[in-house]
Amino acid sequence: MESSGVVRRIRRVAEEAVAAAAAGDAAAYERAATELAARNPEQVGLVLGGVVRMLLEEGHPDGLDSDDLQVVLKRCAGDALGWFPELDPTVLVLLLTAALGVHPSEEEAPPVEPAAMARHAPLLVADLLAVTGRPLADYLDAALAEIFIVQTMELP
Repeated sequence: MESSGVVRRIRRVAEEAVAAAAAGDAAAYERAATELAARNPEQVGLVLGGVVRMLLEEGHPDGLDSDDLQVVLKRCAGDALGWFPELDPTVLVLLLTAALGVHPSEEEAPPVEPAAMARHAPLLVADLLAVTGRPLADYLDAALAEIFIVQTMELP
């Protein structure tokens, strides 16, 4: 990540978006998700993708299968559909698979705008957090530490 200021802003906005998603607060979610979508999409993707991956791994220590992913998708979409009319299940599927390191080719899946990814990722995080009962801060700390380690190892 570029600087601690960038990290703090992404973290703050992600926390706001996830809290609003958990509460089903459409107005607060709109504000936070719009701000999150305005951030660097690669950085937001690294942070929230890392959080989603950790939550999936923790919730399924014996591994994930397609049935597990379908349960997550249905639960998340079902919870958000009533207050988030822009919900796109295809974006949720792509976020889930990307968090697990699976990136379909353009022929397999239509390209999705980074803003749509940023607007849907907090929905998944809120849904998965509800299952674990642990605070988001734990996962954000771990995701940011992982990013720092990887970036440090990549330096010459």
